[in-house]
Amino acid sequence: MTSTTDATSSRPGDSDNYGELRAQLATLTTEAFRPELSEIDRLPTLEIARIMNGEDASVPAAVAEQLPAIAAAIDGTAERMARGGRLIYAGAGTAGRLGVLDASECPPTFNTDPSEVVGLIAGGPSAMVTAVEGAEDSKELAAEDLDALELTEDDVVVGISASGRTPYAIGAVEHAKERYGALTIGLSCNADSALAAAAEHGIEVVVGPELLTGSTRLKAGTAQKLVLNMLSTITMIRLGKTYGNLMVDVRASNEKLRARSRRIVSLATGAADEEIETALAATDGEVKNAILTILGGVDAATAAELLAASSGHLRTALDAARTT
Repeated sequence: MTSTTDATSSRPGDSDNYGELRAQLATLTTEAFRPELSEIDRLPTLEIARIMNGEDASVPAAVAEQLPAIAAAIDGTAERMARGGRLIYAGAGTAGRLGVLDASECPPTFNTDPSEVVGLIAGGPSAMVTAVEGAEDSKELAAEDLDALELTEDDVVVGISASGRTPYAIGAVEHAKERYGALTIGLSCNADSALAAAAEHGIEVVVGPELLTGSTRLKAGTAQKLVLNMLSTITMIRLGKTYGNLMVDVRASNEKLRARSRRIVSLATGAADEEIETALAATDGEVKNAILTILGGVDAATAAELLAASSGHLRTALDAARTT
């Protein structure tokens, strides 16, 4: 979401502010006008779809160029979270919504507490569905939102902004770093962005101009989603939330997830259905614990103790079970 000031306002200085912002936008790759697409509305629907699909296909390559930076940010995040820190996303508009989305998917996928991965969006929860005018322009609002979380130096704050100039995202990483000593990551889609410069880990996925001029919910939004997928998923892998490529910390909160839990135990152990049901019943439905009782040959209480001692890493707990 990009905020502009009404050039027709009668308030002193507004025209100057509008002109300055317009000049800034003109320098951003994500805001660039593409004359070759100026008559796209005249094309057949299938041709527009082909063009758009081709645009989307370029995004993974842009993400690939940033893999070293992404990996470094993940290692830093996993280190902080292993000490009890939290992963906090902060953004406005589409960027903020993507952060909230990623955070909200961590509890059912990795059995994290909702407080461990948090999504902040400028303007608060109502901004998920309704634009809150001016919220993205406030660094102070970002500071207030972080202060309300009682940030610590073990936390990780990820500012998300397609343009890399959104004050809310920049303010979040500046405040987190300067006041609390938290680890900061800046995710943007323009090179040499103010957001990346403000953060310890700058990730700039340059996807180029959008199909619709300035509509950064398109390629830029896709790029941000891909990076956030990596950031949360690989961090959780590093924290022992998976066993191979199995989601052994999945929270079985509905029938589909309960069925998935049983399938995960089956894939991990090769055990018969009856043994799987017995193990899950003994461990109150905890997939990781059930696997450990089957593969490690221990009871539910011992499995819980071994997992606690290994900080939840199933492979480490299995090694311990097999040597006792």
